[in-house]
Amino acid sequence: MQAKIPVEHEKIDLIRQRTRSVPVTDGGEDGAAVVAAPVVGIQQDAKGKARASWIPAQSSLHFIAGGLGGMCGGIVTAPFDVVKTRLQSDMFKAAAPTRPTTNLFYHFVETGHILRDIFRNEGVPALFKGLGPTLVGVIPARSINFFTYGNGKQVIANTFNEGKENPMVHLSAAALAGIVTGSCTNPIWVVKTRMQLSAAQSQPFTSAWSCITHIARNEGIRGFYKGLSASYLGVSEGVIQWTLYERLKRLTKRAEGGPLEWAGMLGAAGGAKMVASLITYPHEVIRTRLRQPKVNGVLKYTGLMQTLRLVIAEEGARSLYGGLSAHLLRVIPNAAVMYGVYEAALRMGNN
Repeated sequence: MQAKIPVEHEKIDLIRQRTRSVPVTDGGEDGAAVVAAPVVGIQQDAKGKARASWIPAQSSLHFIAGGLGGMCGGIVTAPFDVVKTRLQSDMFKAAAPTRPTTNLFYHFVETGHILRDIFRNEGVPALFKGLGPTLVGVIPARSINFFTYGNGKQVIANTFNEGKENPMVHLSAAALAGIVTGSCTNPIWVVKTRMQLSAAQSQPFTSAWSCITHIARNEGIRGFYKGLSASYLGVSEGVIQWTLYERLKRLTKRAEGGPLEWAGMLGAAGGAKMVASLITYPHEVIRTRLRQPKVNGVLKYTGLMQTLRLVIAEEGARSLYGGLSAHLLRVIPNAAVMYGVYEAALRMGNN
């Protein structure tokens, strides 16, 4: 009679199969990052059970690759980010004609018109307004997010679920990554938003440094944390996106290593980001309003609920989806670019 393989050996084999780099998406400031689980090893706990463990030296590769992917995605989709910010704000609406918005495709046409007008009236540099602060924010944000989520997922699974991943592990790791990233990078997003909206002011900012000094002088340190409450509200987007992607990515496993794997994961990344954005988008509008500068010395939006009530009262609930078309046009390809660069860098690093 053939001897039966010990249970612990079976567990070790399963863990080894799970330690391959499998990408997972993130929502950052806005999102669309793609993250892989950290490179892990095999260790035994006090009871002799096999568990996966993360290796800090290898995990740093996710930090570097994530920042590189975020940088490339931010550069490629910067013009759509400018349009999205202006559509979310109420500082440019006076110059825009009022037209019916019942046609879904009108919003995408409107995005094209705004891109054209910015190019004609303000030049090419205006399409990349705020790119400096964006990259300064995106690179550390994606690096922090990838590192926190990938390693946090492994630590949470080891601590609370015997080294096994499940939706609750993904939810917890995504929430942790969103909170940590939002707290660390909020000042950068405030500067970026102010620079993108400065064209509506009598004296637009000429550089990121002039914007920083203006905020510090007139609003103090608290001015750099405008919209932080809305950023925490936006953690739900990353949670939805990560959990959904974890499900969708399983469809690509059969084609592992081939072109279909890349196509499937790109589609899963974009699809997960689109669904998460549609569900949670109003927080983006609220966050942009909270980060707006004072108008005639008066701060119009002062808090999360106050902003929500005021926007609905003055502009209707539909305005909570202002800039959605530009947002989708940006975040979906952003996720694809970020994933491609990240995955390529990760595989090169592992090789």
